[in-house]
Amino acid sequence: MAEVSYVKASRVYSGNPPVRAVDELSLDVPDGEFLVLVGPSGSGKSTALRMLAGLEDVDEGAIHIGGKDVTNVPPKGRDIAMVFQSYALYPHMTVAENMGFALKLRGVNKAEVRKKVEEAAGMLDLNKYLDRKPKALSGGQRQRVAMGRAIVREPSVFLMDEPLSNLDAKLRVETRANIAALQQRLGTTMIYVTHDQIEAMTMGHRVAVLKDGLLQQCDTPRALYDRPANAFVAGFMGSPAMNLKTVPLTSEGVKLDGLVVPLDRRALDRAAREGLREVTFGVRPESLALVPAHEYGMDMTVELVEELGADALVHGAVRIGNASERFVVRVDGRTPPALGNRVKVAVRGAGEIHLFHPESGLRLTD
Repeated sequence: MAEVSYVKASRVYSGNPPVRAVDELSLDVPDGEFLVLVGPSGSGKSTALRMLAGLEDVDEGAIHIGGKDVTNVPPKGRDIAMVFQSYALYPHMTVAENMGFALKLRGVNKAEVRKKVEEAAGMLDLNKYLDRKPKALSGGQRQRVAMGRAIVREPSVFLMDEPLSNLDAKLRVETRANIAALQQRLGTTMIYVTHDQIEAMTMGHRVAVLKDGLLQQCDTPRALYDRPANAFVAGFMGSPAMNLKTVPLTSEGVKLDGLVVPLDRRALDRAAREGLREVTFGVRPESLALVPAHEYGMDMTVELVEELGADALVHGAVRIGNASERFVVRVDGRTPPALGNRVKVAVRGAGEIHLFHPESGLRLTD
């Protein structure tokens, strides 16, 4: 087991101009932590993982594993094990042979190999499949074999690059729970890459959000959700996404549909100091509520209702200035409004509001 550190690490691809796929990434991962790297396609998350594995060059900065600089150490000398999106199993070998192959190459005796393979198989519920070939397994079972192959090596760091992408939705939910439980049981440092923010929120001790090669924020899933550092993180983390709208600012609050939503005085003072006449206003769908017609709120015309069972997502148009903006509201799934209805929508409380700079996107509220 070992801690991992990115020290202003960059990967720069030649071009005109050069492309900084990972740009001065500084990130410390303590021993035994489950860290998830998340971001949209092209954000640099897989490149960052491959830099740690030694599969991509580090053009600037350094990478440390267990306190040692491994920037120029080849992959086989880094004591890491990597699980890829593709299972990369040998089709002519049995499950047991696939899992123990790396140990066999090291010259470990057959009895020790078998012992480690059976221990890993027990963790992953693969004992009854050890004599089968990969073609006789389901996708989820093959993924567990790939994980078992990594486990038997007993590395100091596990790296996983979108390992669940090829699984169906139900199996993904089941397997990500298994991976999280396995990491907790092993206590080994694990760095996991995904583009799925729900996967990130449900698995990691901490989540690092990347965009265009730059680290946007690294924190616990709850902190990322409740206090996003900027508008990008606010819009990326959470499903459905936070409602984010650039709206006029008054001396009392923000102006929505002719109504003024009061804001915290400190936020107003900060906006005034920066000379802002408008701000990016953010509120999550569950922080909005449908209220009686006579109460204070925004008029919204219902354009779409997504029924999810216990909940429903109501999409509707609200006038802001001269434009029509769409908001999403999470409501009780048993009593959603009908298409075309005009409803009143209000913010549940001032503490539910997020404010961001309209240009830099940085958070304005404490």
